[in-house]
Amino acid sequence: MSGQDWLEKDFYRTLGVSKDADAAAVKKAYRKLARKWHPDQNPGDAAAERKFKEIGEAYAVLSDAEQRKQYDALRAMAGGGPRFASGPGGAGATGFEDLFNGMFAGGGGAGPRVRYSSGGPGGAGGTGGPDLDDLLGGLFGGGAGPQAGGRSGFGFGGQKGGDITTSAHLPFRTAVEGSTVTLTMEGGRSMSVRIPAGVRDGQKIRLAGKGQPGIGGGAPGDLVVTVHVDPHPVFGISGNNLTITVPITFPEAVEGATISVPTLSGESVRLKVPAGTQSGARLRVKGKGVKTARSTGDLIVTVQVAVPRNLSKQAKSALDTFVAASDDTDPRAGLADAARA
Repeated sequence: MSGQDWLEKDFYRTLGVSKDADAAAVKKAYRKLARKWHPDQNPGDAAAERKFKEIGEAYAVLSDAEQRKQYDALRAMAGGGPRFASGPGGAGATGFEDLFNGMFAGGGGAGPRVRYSSGGPGGAGGTGGPDLDDLLGGLFGGGAGPQAGGRSGFGFGGQKGGDITTSAHLPFRTAVEGSTVTLTMEGGRSMSVRIPAGVRDGQKIRLAGKGQPGIGGGAPGDLVVTVHVDPHPVFGISGNNLTITVPITFPEAVEGATISVPTLSGESVRLKVPAGTQSGARLRVKGKGVKTARSTGDLIVTVQVAVPRNLSKQAKSALDTFVAASDDTDPRAGLADAARA
C-alpha cells in the first residue's frame, strides 16, 4: 500500500468506527463486516470482493498500534483527507508546495519553493522532484524508493505475511449445519474455525489475517482451509439442496401414493407420489435443504421403483394376468431411431 493510499483512504469510515475507537471496537467492527462481505458469502460478487479487500486493508492498519499512530499523524498533517493538488493552486485544495514548503523552507515562503510530484520523475504536476512516498517515508523513518518484497517507500505498509494452508475433514451433518471446529497447525498450534453451513467437499475457506505475520508492519497472511466432507449413507448435497433416493413399490408408482420420507433433522415428512410416476422421477420437499444466512434449500427426492427379486406362485399368476390385460405398448419404441439421429 502506497503513501498516497493512506492519504486518500479513510480507514475509520471503512470500518464504521470513530477515530477514538479502542482496539476491541475496531476488531469487533472488522469481524462483523468481514463476515458480511466475505467472498464465500458472496460468490461471484466482484463488488463484495473489493469491499472485503478494503476492510482487510483498513483493519491491517488500525489494528497495529504503531501503524495507526503514524496513519493518524499523517492524516492530521494532511487535514484528514486527500486534499492535495499536483501543482500549485487548485480550487479548494492545498498544494504539495504549500504543505511541505513550510517544513523545508521555513514556513514563511522565504527561500526557493520546491515542487513535489506524486508520480516520480516526470510525473504529472511535477518537475522530476522527489516522490511523495520518498519524502514521507524519510519523514517517518521509511527508506526512499520502493523496497524489495513489495514494500512501499512510504515505510508503513510493509510486506504481507504468507498464507498458511491446512485441511479439515468434516462429518456430513457438520458440513450441512455448520459448526466451530478446532484445527491443529504445524508446530502444534491450534485454532478454532467457524465452518459456515452448506460448505462443499473440496471448498476452500479463507480466514483473513490468520496466516503468517507480516514483515515490517505488514498485514498478516491468511489461513486457507480445504474442506473434505465425509459422505452420508442416505443424503447427498447439490448446491443448497439436499438429495435422497427413496424406493417405492410398483403399485405405488402406478396408482400413486403418499409416502413417508426422512429428513436430515430426524423428522419425517409426507410426500405425495402422483399416479404413473416413473422410476427416477424427482419430487421436491420445500424448505428441507441446507439453511444458510441467505437462503434455505429444498430436499430433492428421487423415487426408484423397487423390482421384487422373487415372486410367489400367486404373485406370478397375478403378474401374468396383468401382462395379458395390458395393451402391449412397447416402452422402447423409437429408441433405436433416436439413437441413429
